[in-house]
Amino acid sequence: MFSKKMLWVSLIALVLLTGISSVALAKIPASALEQTSQFHCIEQPLGLKVGVAMVGFALIGLELWWFLLYKSPKS
Repeated sequence: MFSKKMLWVSLIALVLLTGISSVALAKIPASALEQTSQFHCIEQPLGLKVGVAMVGFALIGLELWWFLLYKSPKS
């Protein structure tokens, strides 16, 4: 079973890797990201992006808690 320290280290590593990949993606020139397809980029409000990310992290945390830390009551 995982210890709490290992769980926190894993979560921190996940956050750092996600942040690094988003920074790397942000440095790609716009001309390389342009596509000639029928889809167009729609800019979303920052509040919506943050809200969706927070809900996603909360759901991931809930799943980790459920599968790694939850102890069912003894019957």
